[in-house]
Amino acid sequence: MKRAALDSMKEWFAGRNRHPLVIRGARQVGKSTLVRDFAQTEGLSLHEINLYRNLDLIPAFRSLDPKRICREISDKLSADVTSPGGILFLDELQAIPESIDSLRYFYEDMPQLPVVSAGSLLEFALSKHNFSMPVGRVEYMFLGPATFMEFLSAEDAYLSGMLDMRRVESGISDAAHGRLMEAVRRYMLVGGMPEASQAWLDTHDMAEVAKVQRRIVNTYIDDFAKYANGADLALMQGVFRALPVHVGEKVKYVNYSRDCKAAKVASVIDLFVKARIACPVVHSDSNGMPLGAEEHPQVRKLLYLDVGLLNYANGVTWPQLSSLDDVELVNKGAVAEQLVGQHLFFSKGCFEEPRLNYWLREGGKNNAEVDFVIDRDAAVLPVEVKAGSTGSLKALRQMMVDKRLKRAVRFDAGRFSRQEVRTSDGSAYELVTLPLYAVQLL
Repeated sequence: MKRAALDSMKEWFAGRNRHPLVIRGARQVGKSTLVRDFAQTEGLSLHEINLYRNLDLIPAFRSLDPKRICREISDKLSADVTSPGGILFLDELQAIPESIDSLRYFYEDMPQLPVVSAGSLLEFALSKHNFSMPVGRVEYMFLGPATFMEFLSAEDAYLSGMLDMRRVESGISDAAHGRLMEAVRRYMLVGGMPEASQAWLDTHDMAEVAKVQRRIVNTYIDDFAKYANGADLALMQGVFRALPVHVGEKVKYVNYSRDCKAAKVASVIDLFVKARIACPVVHSDSNGMPLGAEEHPQVRKLLYLDVGLLNYANGVTWPQLSSLDDVELVNKGAVAEQLVGQHLFFSKGCFEEPRLNYWLREGGKNNAEVDFVIDRDAAVLPVEVKAGSTGSLKALRQMMVDKRLKRAVRFDAGRFSRQEVRTSDGSAYELVTLPLYAVQLL
């Protein structure tokens, strides 16, 4: 399965002022595989060292001397890692936290050497040490789960070739629309964790996919024991299990633990957010650009790291998902909201830190919530995930009136449409409706 992030790595590699690259993302989203694929496609000699398996390198990294580090890694690999035409890959960076600090000196002392690093739960490791990421001396790349388009391209190249805005707008055939809706259902259950996606592509057996998903979830739970114990470990595991249950809901700490203080629960959630296990959607007043200027960080809802893992954790099976009609698929539970949200979360590209907003108004009977708010063409763009008539979009219509916005987007299971919607104050806005499978065409 080819990842679009390969092009971003090429951009980094060709840069004139190249910094060491730190690939950040949740465990098992494909960080190591991406580096290996990049080296292969570019014809580079890959010098890969797994720091978990080479803890005897701790003294070298503590020296913060890139030449010594390279010399010792070269001796281990029986290859000169500084020779032209190669790339040094430090995997499982969190195993030796001093390696993170050393990256700044690679940039200063050995700028000609391409250095890539990756690690799982980096923020967990950093929370136990008294130094931070070397800001300004490294470049960050943010990798999420494989997208629906990446999944579809590997599963059915012909069908993925049909997914461009011209075809969607002019009208996709009934047969293609039906097949694309079935494909997006499969993606909802399989998800974008590369190993789970590959299991489906290899076997077309959802039971094999579930085995992989179970292994991924259990690996996360086992990992927590490396960074916490006792009551802290129990809280971490409890919050992790509660995350998929409360996807798309405004965060209330009591939903994650009834026994611990809110501040303690909040610190665990913040750690999960930093590690991309949970993706925050933060309330913004959304009066104009930038959306972040009017954020209320304490008011947020959470998405899970992947739609497939969400369904696995909540016990959703293929017979259940495939039996839903199109309207139920969009409106039932938080699955469709998770699908759209995880794509919007990473929609700014690999080098922009992922972020996403929503709009919320609370006040008795006047409560209103719009699923997501993004910026496009320097304008605020509300995004709803809902099937039904325009009359059922009460919160969206209220936001359009309050903020005097001219365009909104709705994702549902139907076809592309564009219509003018009149509001109670006599104004109008354009509502663009897109099918779920067109989320990356936004």
